[in-house]
Amino acid sequence: MKANDRRAAQRGAMEQAESGQAAPAMLWRYYAVAIVLVACFIVLVWRVIDLQVINHEFLRSQGDMRTVRVEPIQATRGKILDRNGEPLAVSAPVVTLWANPQEAQENDEGWRKLADLLGMQSDEMVKRLRRHKGKEFIYVQRQLSPETGRLAMDLKLQGLYAKREFKRYYPAGEVAAHIVGITDIDEKGQEGIELAFDEYLRGVNGSKKVLKDRRGYVIKDLSLLQDAQSGTDLRLSIDLRLQYMAYRELKAAVEAHHAKSGSLVILDVRTGEVLAMVNQPSFNPNNRDSMNPSGLRNRAVTDLFEPGSTVKPLSIAAALKTGSFTTETRINTSPGFLRLNGQTIRDARDYGTLDLVSIITKSSNVGTSKVALKIGGEAVFETFYQAGFGQSSGIEFPGEAVGVLPNFTKWQPIRLATLSYGYGLSVTTLQLAQSYMAIAADGVRRPVSLIKGGQQGVSPQEVMSPGISKHIREMLETVVLKGGTGTRAHVAEYRVAGKTGTTHKVGEHGYADDAYNAVFAGLAPVEKPRLAMAILMNEPQGSEYYGGEVSAPVFARVVANALRLLNVAPDRAIPMVAGASGSDSKRNGG
Repeated sequence: MKANDRRAAQRGAMEQAESGQAAPAMLWRYYAVAIVLVACFIVLVWRVIDLQVINHEFLRSQGDMRTVRVEPIQATRGKILDRNGEPLAVSAPVVTLWANPQEAQENDEGWRKLADLLGMQSDEMVKRLRRHKGKEFIYVQRQLSPETGRLAMDLKLQGLYAKREFKRYYPAGEVAAHIVGITDIDEKGQEGIELAFDEYLRGVNGSKKVLKDRRGYVIKDLSLLQDAQSGTDLRLSIDLRLQYMAYRELKAAVEAHHAKSGSLVILDVRTGEVLAMVNQPSFNPNNRDSMNPSGLRNRAVTDLFEPGSTVKPLSIAAALKTGSFTTETRINTSPGFLRLNGQTIRDARDYGTLDLVSIITKSSNVGTSKVALKIGGEAVFETFYQAGFGQSSGIEFPGEAVGVLPNFTKWQPIRLATLSYGYGLSVTTLQLAQSYMAIAADGVRRPVSLIKGGQQGVSPQEVMSPGISKHIREMLETVVLKGGTGTRAHVAEYRVAGKTGTTHKVGEHGYADDAYNAVFAGLAPVEKPRLAMAILMNEPQGSEYYGGEVSAPVFARVVANALRLLNVAPDRAIPMVAGASGSDSKRNGG
C-alpha cells in the first residue's frame, strides 16, 4: 500500500513539474502568433497607405498607360471641284481591318468566316496569321465599305481590330483623270493636281484621348487633344460640261481613225484658263487594278511633237512685225519647189505668185520659207519664243515639257526654212493652243492656268500688235473656207479660224513615210474670240491621216458645242461653199 502511495506521489510530482514547464511554452507561442498577426496588419495598412496616398499618382498613371490611349484623328482631304462646283475628287470614309497575330486564335472558325466575307480563300487568312505569328500588327484588308467593316467586327474575333480611314473617289472617272491625277492608298498625291497641290489639299491630322478595354476596343472618348484640320477645297478652271463633250469627241475620233493616241486642249482667250484638257488613251482612277502605265501620262502637257504648218501664221506674223511686209506682199512660189543646201522644199503644186493671205490659205511651204529667209532667223525665233515655244506655259503641272526651240544663231538657210513651217522644233498640245490664244487675244500671251481665276500677278507677254493679230485671224479664217486646207473645220453658226498641220514622225532612220501626226489649231469666234483650241492625233491609220481630214472635223464639233454651252451668241454666219476638203494639204504638211 505504501509502495502504491509512493508511486502515486511520484507521478503527481512529475505531472506538476511538466505542467510548470508547459505554461511558459504556450505563452511564448501565443505572443509569437499575435506578433505575426499584428505585423501582417501593419504591413497591410502600410500597403494601403502606400497605394492610396503615397504612390497614388504614379499608380494611376501606370493604369492609364494600360487603358488610356491617344488616337489620331485623320483629316479629310480637300475636295477638287470644277469651275462650277461639280466634284472631281472627294474623300469618302472607309474601314481598314488589322490584326494582332499574337492575340489571334487560329482555330477560331470566325477567321474563316471573315475570309469568306472579304472574298478570300478560307485557308488564306489562317496561313497569314501563322506566318506572322511573331508580329503584333498586320493589315487584313484596307479601305472596306463601312457596312463590310461592321459585319467583320460583329464576328468578335480575338485580335481583330478596325480603324477609320478615307478613300479618294473620282466622280468624273477617266474623263478628268489626267488633270486631277490620283493619290496612293494613304491619300498622298501621286499624279496631276493631286500631286501638284498635295500640301494644300492634305490638311492636318488631329488627336484625341480614349479609354480602351483589354481587347483594344474604344470604350469612351475622354478628351480632344487637337482637332483635325480638313484640307482646303480646290476649284479648277475646268468646265466639266466641256470636258465631257471634248473627251467624247476625241475618243470617237481616235477610235474611228485607229490613232495611237490623241490630245485636245481648250483655253479661255480672256483669262488663259484651261476649260478642257483631254487625252486618249485614258484610265479609270477608281479602278487601280485596270491601270496601264502608258495611260497615266497627260499627253497634252508632256508629249512633244513637231507642229508642222500650224506655226505658219506665226512666221507670217514675224514678217508683218518687221514692217517690210504687208498682207498684200506677193511672193513668187514657182515652180512649186525650192532647193536649199542640197534639199528640196515642195508645195502640193505650183501656186505661182501668192500674197501672204494666200500663202496661209494654200499652206505654201515654199512661200513661207521665202518669207522667213528674207526676214532672218532672229525675227522668226523671237516671235516663236514670245508665243510660248521653248518655255513653260505657266500651268505648273507635274512633268510639263517645255519643248525644243533651237537657237537662231545656229540656223542654216535650210534649217530656217523648215522651221518656219513647223519642222525642227517641238511643242506640246498645250503650248500650241497657248500660241493661238495669243493670236485670238489681240497679240497678248497670258500664262495658262488650271486654277479658276487664272494666274494672278503675272504680266502678259506681247507677241504681236492688235492690228497684226487681227490680220492673222482673217488669214486663218480663209483656211476653213473654199480653197483652204481646213474646210472640214467650218461651223455654220459661227465664224471660226484655224490652221491644219500634218507632219511625218521621226523613226529609226529619219522621217517615216507612213507615220504622221495630224494637227489642227484654231480659235472662235473670229471677231471677238472666246476660245482657242489645239488638237493632236498621233499616227492615224487608213486613207485619211491629214490634219484637215482627221483633226479639223473634231475642232468643228467641239468648238460649236462649246460655244453653245457657254452661251456665246452665233455671229455672222458665212455659208460654206463646196470645195475640196484639205486637198492642198496633202503634200504641204497642212
